[in-house]
Amino acid sequence: MSIIVNTTVLSNFASIGQFVLLRRLFDQLYVSVEVFEEIEAGLEEGYGFYGEVKSAIRPFSAAGWIELTAMSGEIELKLFGSAPSKLHGGEASSIAIAKARGWLFLSDDLAARTYAASLDIEISGTLGCLALAVERKLAPLEQANHWLRQMAEAGYHSPVADLSELS
Repeated sequence: MSIIVNTTVLSNFASIGQFVLLRRLFDQLYVSVEVFEEIEAGLEEGYGFYGEVKSAIRPFSAAGWIELTAMSGEIELKLFGSAPSKLHGGEASSIAIAKARGWLFLSDDLAARTYAASLDIEISGTLGCLALAVERKLAPLEQANHWLRQMAEAGYHSPVADLSELS
């Protein structure tokens, strides 16, 4: 299954220097044009960690493993146009693409996740990625919890303080 990712998950991992973990978890991710624009805006605002994200996006990097994709067709555009106004363009476009193409949607934004769930879109986010890293033995639970604490210190509002609470 293809996976489209919103800015929140990318920034959580990049902000603590663990963006490479997403690469180890997923051979390929997709970002919408609107998410790319949010990354560009973040860079302009001084969030330097977005540079690592941008350098992983193809076609801007020949070695990129994140594919840039755009909404296409009437269904995606209608889904985008009918998204709640409280969603940002990156969230709304990612949801439209995920729904129309049957993709998994990675986001930590509660409003985006709630809306995606109402459309029966499969959802995960930062916690799911950290749990998957533990499951695949890419990191022990203690390390994943350390990263979770670092993300919280950087501004991530996690619903749990310890990944063992998820089981």
